Amino acid sequence: MTISIPRAELSRLHAHAEEGFPHEVVGILAGTRADNTVTRVAVLVNERADSAHNRYTVSGLALARAEQKLVDEGLEIVGYYHSHPDHPAQYSDFDRDHAWPNMSYVIVSVLTGRASTTLSWRLRDDRSAMDAEPISIVED
Repeated sequence: MTISIPRAELSRLHAHAEEGFPHEVVGILAGTRADNTVTRVAVLVNERADSAHNRYTVSGLALARAEQKLVDEGLEIVGYYHSHPDHPAQYSDFDRDHAWPNMSYVIVSVLTGRASTTLSWRLRDDRSAMDAEPISIVED
């Protein structure tokens, strides 16, 4: 499966990751699940007080409110994104353990404050690993 993201939304995601550096940032990828197309990137706040440089936390209430707002606007949750400050865009065991099936997980590597490699991952059904998912950048 391929995830499609408009260039403008990918730029918003990268800007969020750079603004949050040297901490991880997190957000929602919303659009249409049937064709795995993102039409909106929704920024969330990393509430992690400790280890924000390599972990993020979003309260269940904040996540539920953000997701409900998107659903009320007629969008579906396609997946989530987060950044890896000064670290590759490779998923970690922590990322895999907290992933949900049938969702895209975009990770952007932010090196010395600049967005670098951006990769997307999908959890295998047996939860043993995540597979790389091609990203198609849609011109606006």
